[in-house]
Amino acid sequence: MDKHNLTVLNEFILMGITDRPELQAPLFGLFLIIYMISVVSNLGMVILTKIDSSLQTPMYFFLRHLAITDFSYSTAVGPKMLVNFVVNENTISYYFCAIQLAIFILFINSEFFILSAMSYDRYVAICNPLLYTVIMSEKTCWVLVATPYLYSTFVSLLITIKIFNLSFCGYNVISHFYCDSLPLLSLLCSNVHEIKLIILILAAFDLISSLLMVLVSYLLILAAILRMNSAEGRSKAFSTCGSHLTVVVVFYGTLIFMYLQPKSSDSFDTDKLASVFYTLVIPMLNPLIYSLRNKDMKYALHRTLGQLCNIFSQSSLYHMTHIHYITCFKLFSVCLQRISKMNHMEKHNHTAATEVTEFILLGITDNPRLQAHLFGIFIFIYLVTVIGNLGIIILTHLDSKLHTPMYFFLRHLSVTDLGYSTIIGPKMMVNFVAHKNMISFNLCATQLASFEIFIITELFILSAMAYDSYVAIYKPLLYMVIMAEKVRSLLVLTPYLYSTFVSLFLTIKLFKSSFCRSNVISYFYCDCLPLMSMLCSDTHELKLIILIFSGCNLLSSFLIVVSYMFIPAAILRMNTAEGRYKAFSTCGSHLTVVVVFYGTLLFIYLQPKSIPAFDIDKMASVFSTLVIPMLNPLIYSLRNKEVKDALKRTLSNRCKIPTLFQKLLMKVGPVVSV
Repeated sequence: MDKHNLTVLNEFILMGITDRPELQAPLFGLFLIIYMISVVSNLGMVILTKIDSSLQTPMYFFLRHLAITDFSYSTAVGPKMLVNFVVNENTISYYFCAIQLAIFILFINSEFFILSAMSYDRYVAICNPLLYTVIMSEKTCWVLVATPYLYSTFVSLLITIKIFNLSFCGYNVISHFYCDSLPLLSLLCSNVHEIKLIILILAAFDLISSLLMVLVSYLLILAAILRMNSAEGRSKAFSTCGSHLTVVVVFYGTLIFMYLQPKSSDSFDTDKLASVFYTLVIPMLNPLIYSLRNKDMKYALHRTLGQLCNIFSQSSLYHMTHIHYITCFKLFSVCLQRISKMNHMEKHNHTAATEVTEFILLGITDNPRLQAHLFGIFIFIYLVTVIGNLGIIILTHLDSKLHTPMYFFLRHLSVTDLGYSTIIGPKMMVNFVAHKNMISFNLCATQLASFEIFIITELFILSAMAYDSYVAIYKPLLYMVIMAEKVRSLLVLTPYLYSTFVSLFLTIKLFKSSFCRSNVISYFYCDCLPLMSMLCSDTHELKLIILIFSGCNLLSSFLIVVSYMFIPAAILRMNTAEGRYKAFSTCGSHLTVVVVFYGTLLFIYLQPKSIPAFDIDKMASVFSTLVIPMLNPLIYSLRNKEVKDALKRTLSNRCKIPTLFQKLLMKVGPVVSV
C-alpha cells in the first residue's frame, strides 16, 4: 500500500510567494536583480580571496567558504523560484524536489558552523595575536571547514532519505516557494512523529552549538577589548569584528524570528517573507557587508581590476572589439531583412502570419481636436532635442578643453538620446497629420531593434558616468591614469555590442512568431509588450527572455548606487568648503539625469495595473522617449560652467570668420575697381 502511494506521486506543485498576477512581474524583476547581485558578489568574493596574495589569511579563507555556502543555497532555491514566476504550472519533479531539499540543508547547515569558526578565528586574532598564525594553521582551518561539510552532508542525506522514503498519499501542493522539510511533512500520510523528532533534535543541536560558540567567542573578545589601554587598539579590534557580527545578527535573527514567532492564521505568509530574506537577501548582503566595510577587500579589488585593465589594454582583444563592433552593425541590416524571409518561409504552416504586412499605430490620442496642438508641442520638443544633443556632440568634439573622460561619456549620452528620440519622434509626428497611421512590417522591426539598442546602451553609459565621477572625486590624482582612453572606449563599446546583441535577439525572436490577431498596435511606436499581445504563438518563452534581459540591464544601476555610496564619503572627508562644493557640482548634473531617467522607467514598469494604466504608460513613454532626450543636454549645459564657456569660445571663433572675410573684401575691393 505504501509503495503504491509512493510511486503514484511523481511531481509537486509549488504555491509560490503570491497568487496575485499583478505582482508577478515586479517580484520577478526584484528577485532577479537580488539573485544576480548575490551571484556576482559571492563569486567575486571567492575569486578575489583566492587570487590576491594579501588575502591569503585564515579570516579570508573562512570568508571564501561563507561565500560558497551563500552562493550554493541561494542557487538551489533562486533559479527555480524565478522560473515559477513566468510558467503556467509551478511544478517540480519528485526527484528534483528531493535534490533541492538535500542541497539546501547541506549548505544552510554548513553556514551555521562556518560562522562559528569565523567567530573563533576573531577570538584568536584579538586575544592571542602573537600566536594567531600558529593556532590558526592551514590544517586547523581545513578541519574547521571540512567537519561542518561532512556533518551537514550526513544531516542532509538523513532527513531527505527519511522524508522521501515515507508515503505521500494526499494533496501534492506544497504551500511554499521551494521544497522545505516542514511543508513536505504536512503532505505525508505515514506516521511523522519520528522524523519530526529527528528534525527537532538536529535543528536544536545545530542552532545551540553554533550560537553558543559565537556567544562565548564574543564574550571573551569583549573582555579582551576592555582590557586594552589604547583607544586606537580598541577601535581596530571592534572594526575587525564589525562585519562578522553584523552578518551573525542578521542571519540568526532571521532564523530565530522565523521559528519562534507565535503561530497564527497569517504566520505562514510571514514565514514566506522570512524565508525569502534568508534564502535570497542574506546571501546578497553578506559579501556586500564584508566588501564595503573592509579596507583590505577594497584594495584587493582595485588591484585586481587594475591588472585586468592592463592585461586587456596590452592584448589584441581591445583591437578585436573595434572589429566586432563594426561587424555587428553590418550584420544588423542583414538580420532585419531575413526576418521577413523567415516569416515568408512559414507560409504553409502559419497562414495567418503572412497576412500581416503592416501595422496600424493608434498613437497617443484619438481626439482630433488635440492632434494639431500635440503636433506643435512635440515638433518643438524634438527640434530642441536635435539641436541640444547635436550641439553637445559637436562642442565636446571641437573644444580642446572638453577632451576629458567626463565629456567623452557625455558625448555618447547625447548620441544615444538623439538615436532613440529620432527613431520614435519623426514617425510619431508624421502620424499626427496622416490619414492612416501605418507602419510596414520591416520598418516596425527596424524601429524596435534600433530603439532597444540606444535605450539599453544609455543605461550602461549612465553607469559608466557614475563610475567616472567616483574616480574623479575618490582618486583625483590617478584620474587620468585610471580613466585612460582605452578604458573609456571599453566602457562605451561594450554597452553598444551587448545592446546590439540583445536588440537583434529579441527582434528576431519576436518577428519570427506568427501574428494572427488584429494588426492594430495600441501604442505610438513598435514596442515589445504591445507587439506580444498580438501574437498567437506561445509567448511564455519570449516573456521570460525579456524579463531576464531587463533584470540584467537594470543591474547596471547597481554600479550607480555603489558609486554614489562612495562619493559622499569622499566629499565629507574633504577639508575645504570650496572642494566639497566643486565635488557636489560635478555630480549634480549626472545625478539629476539619473533620477529623471530611472524614475520614469520605474514608474512605467512598477505602477499598479488598472483600467486607465495604459494611457498613463503612453504619457510616461512620451516623457522617456522625447522629453528626457531634450532635458539631458539642457541639464548639462545650463548647470555646467565649462560647457557654457566652451559654447561662448566656439561661437566667438565662428563669428571671427565673417569679420575676417569682410576685411579681406575691403582690401581687395579697390584693386578690383582699378
